[in-house]
Amino acid sequence: MTHTARRMFELLEPICLVTYFADECNEELAALGHRGYWDGYFASRAAPLGRVPAQVVHAAFYSFAEGEAARHIPSAWGTIPPEASVAARERGSAASLRRILGDELAGSPGLVRAADLTTKAATNAPTEGRVMYAGMRTLPVPSDPVARLWHSATMLREHRGDGHVAALVGARVGGTEAHVLDALAKGIHPPESFGRLHHLPKARLAAVMDGLRERGLVDADGGFTEAGRETKQRIEALTDELAAPPYDALTPAELDELVTELEPVTAKLVAAGSR
Repeated sequence: MTHTARRMFELLEPICLVTYFADECNEELAALGHRGYWDGYFASRAAPLGRVPAQVVHAAFYSFAEGEAARHIPSAWGTIPPEASVAARERGSAASLRRILGDELAGSPGLVRAADLTTKAATNAPTEGRVMYAGMRTLPVPSDPVARLWHSATMLREHRGDGHVAALVGARVGGTEAHVLDALAKGIHPPESFGRLHHLPKARLAAVMDGLRERGLVDADGGFTEAGRETKQRIEALTDELAAPPYDALTPAELDELVTELEPVTAKLVAAGSR
């Protein structure tokens, strides 16, 4: 099932990425009155948790640097109800999918079947220890197949993300450190130039890199050591293992069918860069 979890991640991630890469979601959130991309991001993604303080959002999101959540929460909810941000996120994401996929694929029986099977998996996983996933489970599942596919794929993404956080915590790898390891795994050097890192204060980045060197995960030149590479691989393997339970709800035949129906959808999205 770990192989299944990795394959489903590869197939579903491009569906989720339209929320962050395509224009429609940002436009919907801006139309509500959010001041910029990150206001809309934090407000719409955190909204299923309720009006929790920034400290809770920071803990649940995990990978953002200290203070980043507080720049947007709770001010992003000041005049815009969380429910409105959630709805705008769904509308924009579904609109992006329809545009990229085109009428024929977006309206196909295969997409409807993929939405149904993805929803079956996404609504049958345990919520214990899965804060972001549990929040998503409280939201109604859309009736429209395109919106339902996006919603269920995003539920599974948050389920996987919760497991990834658990794997990182178990490995004693903090959120900023995780971005360094991810950058190195992607072949980005120096890792400090990674888009999720380069804006952070230089002193903060230097402290993170020094800590990774002291633990033997990064070498003097800022590259992976063997121990660092093994740690990253171990975290990813455990993430896959922890992401497997939702797919227990599907029979082997249903899993095969889901892969078959998702492949043309994912191929179209990958070709467009989910934009």
